[in-house]
Amino acid sequence: MPDQSPAIASNEQASQGLGNIRVQIDAIDEQLIRLLNQRADLVLEVAEVKKKAGLDIYVPGREEALLRKLCQINTAQHGKLTEKAIRSIFREIMSAALALEDSLKIAYLGPAGSWTHQVAVHKFGNSVEYIAEASIEGAFGCVASREVDYAVLPIEHSTEGAVHHTLDHLVDSQLQIYAEILWKVETIVMAQDDDCPPSAIYGHPQMLAPCRAWLAQRFPGVKLIESASSSLAATHAETEPGVAAIGTPLGAELHELKVIAASPSEVSSRARFIILGRRSGDPSGNDNTMLVVHARDRIGALLEVLKVFASREVNVRQIENRPVLGDATGTQARFFLEISGHHEDITLKEVIQELTELGSTVKVLGSYPAPRWVEER
Repeated sequence: MPDQSPAIASNEQASQGLGNIRVQIDAIDEQLIRLLNQRADLVLEVAEVKKKAGLDIYVPGREEALLRKLCQINTAQHGKLTEKAIRSIFREIMSAALALEDSLKIAYLGPAGSWTHQVAVHKFGNSVEYIAEASIEGAFGCVASREVDYAVLPIEHSTEGAVHHTLDHLVDSQLQIYAEILWKVETIVMAQDDDCPPSAIYGHPQMLAPCRAWLAQRFPGVKLIESASSSLAATHAETEPGVAAIGTPLGAELHELKVIAASPSEVSSRARFIILGRRSGDPSGNDNTMLVVHARDRIGALLEVLKVFASREVNVRQIENRPVLGDATGTQARFFLEISGHHEDITLKEVIQELTELGSTVKVLGSYPAPRWVEER
């Protein structure tokens, strides 16, 4: 019988080597399943304690502290997984834990496939229930009526500025900001067919604006058509041959479209989203607070407000000025201020007290952990 050729012998050795490695991987997977179930048992014990004490199931400060600790452990062990990968893996583990602890329901500003939907799923994982709301009013109503536990809403885009509807609703509501999410916006182009360039690209105006130059370079001569929503744009691409849409990776999945291009990093932007709850988050040691200050509209009004913060060395991180609805005389000024610290801090209580004594009306719109990580798909 002739000897095996070197190629056959090499293939057999490779096959045997792969087999040995796969046996080891299978053994590790078995350990992972056992450990995940042990973790789940402890999660259920935590849930029982929280329910008896009336505590929140979802605690954003605890979540971020745990994720940072896990990333530090990974670094100390010289792990090959990136911080993004560690966060992504454990977000899904946490999502499964939240589903075990309680049937968590999250509303988001829809429709399905919107950036807010993408951000909500990224933040809470795939194991909780999501409900699309067509309006910011609807999302506020769902949280207020306890139909959902939280709502994810946009509050600012780096190229478009503040989302005023969200800010205005916070003023008139008893609901508060429970957490904040920083998101790196990267747009994709989706279509039925990735073999030929599209003749037209549909997109929401807010998504088209920062991408126009890139799209003109990437798809010369393409017609850009504004659409009322990213979901409607994706529907055009789904139903009309030869056209594409810009939107989110989640939108492409939901409409069963192929991703034919992704925006380069230089045209990416950032957006801020809030997690709307029925109260503020607990102090985490590194918090921000959103306030709305009503003052008499006169020369130096804003300066007077800012001096109060500066005198106590409180950092005012952001300022937004909005008209006061129903102020027919135009004598009122409304300032939205994001400041460093938690509203339960003694210093911030003193600031609010002094502003009140100066004649301003101050309302806390929420305190929440300061984001330390820019989320991305």
